[in-house]
Amino acid sequence: MSSVVPSTPEVSPKSVMADLELGKLTEMKTQGSPSIWQKAIAEFLGTYILIFIGCGSAFIDQQNNITIVGIALAWGVVITAMVYTFGHISGAHLNPAVTLAFASGLGFPFKQIPVYVISQFLGAILSSISLRALFKETSPGVMLTLPNSLQNDLTVIAWEIIISFILMLVICSAATDHRAPKELCGVAIGAAIFINVLIAGKVTGASMNPARSLGPAIAAKNYNKLWMYIVAPTIGTITASSVYKLLTLSPETINRIGNKQQT
Repeated sequence: MSSVVPSTPEVSPKSVMADLELGKLTEMKTQGSPSIWQKAIAEFLGTYILIFIGCGSAFIDQQNNITIVGIALAWGVVITAMVYTFGHISGAHLNPAVTLAFASGLGFPFKQIPVYVISQFLGAILSSISLRALFKETSPGVMLTLPNSLQNDLTVIAWEIIISFILMLVICSAATDHRAPKELCGVAIGAAIFINVLIAGKVTGASMNPARSLGPAIAAKNYNKLWMYIVAPTIGTITASSVYKLLTLSPETINRIGNKQQT
């Protein structure tokens, strides 16, 4: 897959100054869709920023006690910003579980999965390492997703499946359904993240994202219970995409399926 980008026409300094004075922004138009490498860079940068702000809020909480509300707000706002920043380039998955869910039933090309997932993991790992370097006096363990000591593994898995299901259901509705207002897509997804972190943050760490858990685990060299935060979100998102696909089947398709089962 390739993208043809036309050369930018020469613009005189006077016209540039005129545009600036009038508050205009010169639009650079491209032909075709972004290349796979442009999408990879968008996923890398988006995931890097997502983890930097989201996990960074956990470090700030140790210093200024912004509470779970502040942490949830940081996650919600940054994902909203990233959806509007990179959504038109790569779709702003920023999450391997979301990418797999899109591929499982929503038409995302399987051949692009490795590029997306590797970009997301690299972004999360480098972002987590950056945070550890910047907050040297604070334990890197604060950015880990770890279960509450009162919860058993099955409960944690159930929580992560449910909140990942909720997140993906919102993504499917807001981002893929042509009937939904696209202007509010980022707000809806950010709100889902905010609510999920608010209710599950103190229970499981509210991962919903294998990259979000793996990056900090590598930076902190702590892989305790990591498998749960890779498996559970993936189950939740794939289930949600399948359910939403079922909900949006046309009556004609449902009737055809019913007739086939009766014969």
